[in-house]
Amino acid sequence: MDSIDKLLAELQAEYQQNNHEQPKQQPSIATPNIHPQFPKSASLIDKLLEEVKSDFEELDQAEKIRIQQELEQERIRQEQIKAKQREALKQYAKDWLAKLDPFSPEGLWFERFAERYSSKLEAAIDYLQANEES
Repeated sequence: MDSIDKLLAELQAEYQQNNHEQPKQQPSIATPNIHPQFPKSASLIDKLLEEVKSDFEELDQAEKIRIQQELEQERIRQEQIKAKQREALKQYAKDWLAKLDPFSPEGLWFERFAERYSSKLEAAIDYLQANEES
């Protein structure tokens, strides 16, 4: 332990000696050395800030892409639901048309209604869908 204490005492003495000599030299030397360090520090900080900004922009972009994908999946799911509903309504319209008496008042009215459509099935689908909604 004595050797460590001696080394510490020598270092302390050397440090104190350097401190007493530096104030005389420091004004001319220290000022020019400090200013070049600021741009380096500033540029490092700027680089770090740019990296952080870039990271946040990447996260934002990834979040936007994720949201767009979720919206697209929801849109596809809604289209699939509508297609299933349309298919069920199509089958219901076929059954309804098969049971419709063409000479009944409803059958005669439907004949005139269906003239505006490309097929009686399309007319029946629209007619039945309108009746379901009301």
